[in-house]
Amino acid sequence: MARALIIVLDSVGVGGAPDAESYGDAGSDTLGHIAERCAEGSGDRAGLRAGPLRLPHLAELGLGLAAGGASGRIPPNLAPAGPPRGAYGHAVEKAAGKDTPSGHWEIAGLPLTEPWGHFPDTRPAFPPELTRALITEGGIPGILGDCHAPGVAIIDALGAAHVRTGQPICYTSADSVFQIAAHEEAFGLERLYDLCRVARRLCDPYRVCRVIARPFVGSAEAGFRRTGNRKDFAVAPPGRTLLDRAEAAGRAVVSVGKIGDIFAHRATGREIKPGPNAACVTAGLAALATLPAGGLIFVNLVDFDTEHGHRRDVPGYAAELEAFDARIPEILAALAPGDLAVITADHGNDPTWTGTDHTREQVPVLAFGPGVAARSIGRRETFADIGATVAAHLGLAWDGAGTSFLD
Repeated sequence: MARALIIVLDSVGVGGAPDAESYGDAGSDTLGHIAERCAEGSGDRAGLRAGPLRLPHLAELGLGLAAGGASGRIPPNLAPAGPPRGAYGHAVEKAAGKDTPSGHWEIAGLPLTEPWGHFPDTRPAFPPELTRALITEGGIPGILGDCHAPGVAIIDALGAAHVRTGQPICYTSADSVFQIAAHEEAFGLERLYDLCRVARRLCDPYRVCRVIARPFVGSAEAGFRRTGNRKDFAVAPPGRTLLDRAEAAGRAVVSVGKIGDIFAHRATGREIKPGPNAACVTAGLAALATLPAGGLIFVNLVDFDTEHGHRRDVPGYAAELEAFDARIPEILAALAPGDLAVITADHGNDPTWTGTDHTREQVPVLAFGPGVAARSIGRRETFADIGATVAAHLGLAWDGAGTSFLD
């Protein structure tokens, strides 16, 4: 039996979705705008990177061609030097929204049919009854924030008040999310997780997708910084996914990065959460070295989104893309005959766009491995075509959404 590797470049969209205008995102293009900024010299940062965006290996796999299909133009410096090495195309999200769980669930063959609940961009953002219940059942003196806000900025603004009062910082965004930030030492990490479990239960009637624990350390004098102990408390997928089918068939499943959180730890097999993108790639390759026949590895690389997209950091995002591109030869070398690798994304987060939220975009689909014919797979009308393709490759029974593009 064959094996499969899915790598999600979190937020690396390749051009506005057909319905982007209804999300306020018409004209957004994460990869294209980063490449354009780099080409014009505004993607430079001393000691980090300079010049045009350099992704020769991803371009060889068809990334520039996939982006061209989605946006109508190949981003600067991303045209392949020769014939593409894999199957390439772009996919449109069928689910409503532009959030991480919806994108990943659809990749795994389960498009969300009902929209999530969202909190309004008002002050306060949360219903008073929800806030009162959280205070009472969570045993806290009150909350700070209660608004839409970027995570780093609100911790900078309210971190000192949180440490002084013991009130956690609660905030949201355009995503379906209730986020709670608290100091790991002054408030306590396990206490933060327990509070998030209470919030998860309380948010269920509002159809909130995720409650996220955002721990941080530091002081008002030295500054505050978020740690790697983030934990997501997500709603479980409302139906069977590619992971469920692999587990039911007795296949080995390895989840790297935040995949376990995204799928509420259901059918996620051996979970590895090593930290930054580079560590996740290394962990995925190590898992692939011992993965038995018929196995599946699902990797999320979140730093594109959290460290650079939300912070509107073009040079940092470009450097992260170039660092991943440098690992492509390792990934190719690790693939055995019969293996299939797919590189894709879950939504956009254009660092040149207004605000700090995700953008409703199409995503690249790059499929490659020994025996995978190099060709265009065109526009896929749902991310679920990825799940259907991987299921077919692994010989799994499939009654989910999507159709295989490698038949």
